This record gives sequence, C-alpha cells and structure tokens, in this order.
Amino acid sequence: MAQVLRHLPSVVDSNVLVDAATRDDAAVYQLTPDRALVATVDFFTPIVDDAATWGAIAAANALSDVYAMGGRPLFALNLVGWPRESVPFDLLGEVLRGAAQVTGRAGCLMLGGHSIDDPEPKFGLAVIGEVHPDRMLTNATAHPGDRLVLTKPLGTGILTTALKRDLVPESALDEAVESMTRLNDGAARAAIAAGVRCATDVTGFGLLGHLGNILVASAVGARIDVAKLPKLAGALELAARGSVPGGTKRNLESANAEWAPDITDAERILCVDAQTSGGLLLAVAPERLDALLAGLQAEGTPAAAVIGEVLPEADGLRLVRGGAPG
Repeated sequence: MAQVLRHLPSVVDSNVLVDAATRDDAAVYQLTPDRALVATVDFFTPIVDDAATWGAIAAANALSDVYAMGGRPLFALNLVGWPRESVPFDLLGEVLRGAAQVTGRAGCLMLGGHSIDDPEPKFGLAVIGEVHPDRMLTNATAHPGDRLVLTKPLGTGILTTALKRDLVPESALDEAVESMTRLNDGAARAAIAAGVRCATDVTGFGLLGHLGNILVASAVGARIDVAKLPKLAGALELAARGSVPGGTKRNLESANAEWAPDITDAERILCVDAQTSGGLLLAVAPERLDALLAGLQAEGTPAAAVIGEVLPEADGLRLVRGGAPG
C-alpha cells in the first residue's frame, strides 16, 4: 500500500488538515475556524453468513474511521457490488437493513449510494462527518511516555476465517459479532473528554500495522505487552490450528518488530490479525490515563486495556511479555 500511495500527488492546501501522507483513518478538510469535514470510505466482501449482520458490521466498520478522527458522522452513501444473476436482491435488502440499523444508532443519515454488477458481493459506505479542528484526533500526535490503550478485543479475522473453513459454528462468532457491530462512538467521546489527541482504529492492517502508522507519523517507538492484549475467546487456539486470513499472513510478513523469544506463533498472529470493525488504539499521557479508563468504563467499553507504552523513536517497536506499564 505504501508503494501505491506514493503515486498520489502532494496536496498543498491550508484547509487540508489530514490527507493520505500520514496514512490516517480519514481525510479532514477545514471549512471554518471551528468546523472541519471528515471523509472516509470502506467496503468488503461477506465475512459472516447472515446478510443483515454483514451489513451491520460493514456500516460500523466504515463509521469507525470518523470516530477515530474524533468526529461525528453526518451522512453516508452505500457502495454495492452485487451478482444480480446469482444472488437474490432480497438478500441485498437484508444487507441494507442491517446497515441502516447501525447508521440509525449513530445518528448518521443514509442518503443513497451506487451499485454495480459484480461477480462477488461487496458492501460498504462512504461516510461524511464533522469535527472541531482543535479537538481532532490523529495518528501523528503520540509522545514518548504515553500509554497505549486498546478498546476492543483482537481476533475477528481469525474467527471469521474459521467460520469460512467450517472449523467453528456460526454461534462461535457471537462475541465477535457483538464487538464488530458495536460503534466506537463511546470510546471516541471518552478519549476526547480525557484530553487524548492521538488515535487510530485497528482494522485490516492489524494492531501492529495501525500502530506502525502511529509510530511513523509521530516519529516514536513503542513497547507492547502481549500478555495484556484483549482477545476474543478461541482466537489463539484457532490461530494455532492454522485459521489465519491471507491479509493476516501479509501483515506478519511486513511487521517491522522485535519479538521476545517467548512469544508464541499464535500470539504473533493475533498481533497482526486483520481486524474488521476493530477498536480504537489510543495514546494517552500517563496523567490522563485514569480519566480515560474511567470514561471508557462509563461508556460501556468492557474490553478496554492498557497494552503498552510509547517509546523514543530509536527504540523501534518491541513485543514483550511483561514489562509494559499498566
């Protein structure tokens, strides 16, 4: 992806607050001194069997990029690829119904969209939101000493791959589906209230990939304690059995990290597992950590965990067992 993004033209416009240069979650364009637009787009093929659940997950996933910037979604447009000759349109209706339920919870208007005939079903959203420029979250504002907090458990890629390979029944994904359809709005509110300024959401590039974007954009390093990572039930066991998505394998190959020798192969996979609608990864100053954790608890974010700390850039990215502050 870095090789692709380097072909984009440089943007020289004082109103552009965030573009592709820092690999952040969404673009941000300032309209007035106290208002900026947040724009993002995301779509993917089915990851669960139920059409409405797929639509709900896809909607939560797309909205997450706005929350990761500290923004509030305003409206969305559907993006649909559909094999009209082989899959009934009734199922597409279920996808749209599931998505509309989630955007409704977010107070985000669904204003239309676009569809094409496609051999494989695809669905997602283009979302427009707004944020105050002074309260924006970005991936470029982490500082050495900050604590790293993850707000959702890892392992959705491992579990959905296990479902596709008939290694688990769909009921085994109940916890994962609940996580993937839960909005990151409460986590974003808690972060802003606690004075957090650095955030990203953990999706297709996995925890280490999205953390890596923070490290590059902020010119820092980090230490992660694998023992403190929140994880979905069964994720490590299924990873050890070989339930590894193709995207996760690519993430592991590109991970630029120093691994402690006692970290298992399954734990390495969990650290890079390609997530769908994952949690927010927040870098918070130590003196604001308690306020953030209290806010996350009040917002109903039960899996939030302190997983590591930000280090000076020269220290790189280290994965350890123990030793990271809580």
